Amino acid sequence: VLKTLNSWFWWENIWMPINCSWAHFVDREGLVFPRPHQLYATIPYAFVLLIIRFLSERFIAIPLAKALGIKNIRRVKPQPNPVLESYFRECTKHPSQSEIQGLAKKCNCTVHFVEKWFRRRRNLEIPTVLRKFREAFWRFSFYLASSIGGFMCLYDKPWFYDIWLTWVGYPFQTMLPSQYWYYMAEISFYWSLLFTIGIDIRRKASGHALIDFMAHIVHHLAAIGLMSCSWCGNYLRIGTLVIFVHDTADFWLEAAKMFNYAHWEKTCNALFIIFAIVFFITRIILFPCWILRATLYQPTFYSTTPVIAYFLFNGQLLTLQGLHLYWGYLIFKTLRKFIRSE
Repeated sequence: VLKTLNSWFWWENIWMPINCSWAHFVDREGLVFPRPHQLYATIPYAFVLLIIRFLSERFIAIPLAKALGIKNIRRVKPQPNPVLESYFRECTKHPSQSEIQGLAKKCNCTVHFVEKWFRRRRNLEIPTVLRKFREAFWRFSFYLASSIGGFMCLYDKPWFYDIWLTWVGYPFQTMLPSQYWYYMAEISFYWSLLFTIGIDIRRKASGHALIDFMAHIVHHLAAIGLMSCSWCGNYLRIGTLVIFVHDTADFWLEAAKMFNYAHWEKTCNALFIIFAIVFFITRIILFPCWILRATLYQPTFYSTTPVIAYFLFNGQLLTLQGLHLYWGYLIFKTLRKFIRSE
């Protein structure tokens, strides 16, 4: 069954234009093509990024946080109590007064002790400001490095200025070393985010934790799927443009969060406004009008019979655009509150 599914997945009519086959994608005469099996390397690279994250958070983020006046608050742990711990995990974190009295009798302790135990246990679940700062610092560092690296990868490429050139010579476009490492870093980063999504702080942009949690999972999976499909189909030129457009706004947001945790309100507000402007320009204007136009409309000039990958690739791009609109709405709401409070 797996062999049949594998043969269907790599069916040439899915990925290749007419009269092309996988046999044509053999490195020759200076042409180097991406190989699907190379994507396996993103898993160990993701663990390398996790090591880098740990070291950067410990030896850079923590000293920086202290320099900005952020203290490491140590919360008091409640005394070990299997009965209360079980009730906390399985029943409720906020027991009623009658429930507290019942637990006090069951544990042979005072009501005050049970109330204090639950209060301390709830406090342990609240992430400290230092932990929030460390996570924001890691994302800021990666997105900033990725944006700089992406610009260095693209600034001297003609298709960066004329997006029509992303399709000239397709599919026989050579893979550049800069494109290889750009893709490896990005896919590995999103794998690392998926690996730690259960322990990372859950963002509550909309006020609904589960919705935002699922939105982040969908975003990470869509990003990995999109980049992996574009790699297999040799859409590296347009793919690097998609990555660059996405990363250029994110480090502004993470920088705003860092200064917010340090209570630098004016700096935080200025950075958030810059983030909102860059976000709306790149993801609400440039992405649909520049990127989607190049992936939906321009390929029809080079082939009258789009392959199945055309629909897979654009379906994932449209999924991302839906998420852009969702997050754009949340950003607009935040900006409106900010303007009204001024």
